[in-house]
Amino acid sequence: MLLDNLTFHPIYSQLSLPVKHRFPIEKYQGIYDALIARGVQPDRFVTPEPISVEYLKRFYDHAYVDALISGQLDYQAMRRIGFPWSEQLIIRSLTAVGGTMLTAKQALKHGVALNLTGGYHHAGADYGSGFCLFNDLYLAAQTMLEEPGIDRILIIDLDVHQGDGTALLAQQDEQIITLSVHGEKNFPHRKQQSDMDFPLPKGIGDSDYLNVVDEALSLALRTYTPDAVIYDAGVDIHEHDDLGHLNITTQGVLLRDKMVLSACRQRTLPVACVIGGGYQRDIAALVAVHLQLFRAAGVLDTD
Repeated sequence: MLLDNLTFHPIYSQLSLPVKHRFPIEKYQGIYDALIARGVQPDRFVTPEPISVEYLKRFYDHAYVDALISGQLDYQAMRRIGFPWSEQLIIRSLTAVGGTMLTAKQALKHGVALNLTGGYHHAGADYGSGFCLFNDLYLAAQTMLEEPGIDRILIIDLDVHQGDGTALLAQQDEQIITLSVHGEKNFPHRKQQSDMDFPLPKGIGDSDYLNVVDEALSLALRTYTPDAVIYDAGVDIHEHDDLGHLNITTQGVLLRDKMVLSACRQRTLPVACVIGGGYQRDIAALVAVHLQLFRAAGVLDTD
């Protein structure tokens, strides 16, 4: 039986950005097209609705939410986010966050679910940063905690950049555990304190990297015994990524994703996955690296 455990909306890639803008907005549609071309049926996908402003305000600063949505956020605050303001930016962002929340629900239903965007881990309660307007990982955790029998969520963030916004949001929340394995000398310059941080040196390769991930996973799962997992599978760790500064091969990315999903499966932990960061300018090459998550999850064959 085919599962409806993939989340996608065309609006994920429908955002006009200035020429040579650093964000690879086309990659989301590229991942969807690549999955369809490889035989994934369209009925495997569920379509998210935008998250409501009222729900956002349950967890985020009202003034920030209102100013950002209305286009009244000041220049410096928008510059920190890294996108020019537009109505489409807001609709797209609310839908992407809604997609991660829907993915969290689908993970509880199916055991594993994947959003073809997500990982907006730099946003805090009253600010956006690093291409992140609203922190979908934190909201997805809150969504999972609303379900009976789900009392503790582990957010595994393996994007090359520390999940600083998530760490800050969850710092006083004992039900949400944050784990970040990230480049020590990479953005953000000022790191926050996650429940568990594993900083990596520049240029680390597959073997050493996978050993760190294995250690981090084992320690986190043993120490915190979560009821569900949210996994940020950022591929900006890749050797060809423009912003990563690490030396992880495509095979290394696949092995990492298999490691995470296998650890969750062995413990029967529902896991909601987002694709996270990835900044190669060659969109086809970038999509190929992101597809490793879908191979690890069994959506595609590991050819």
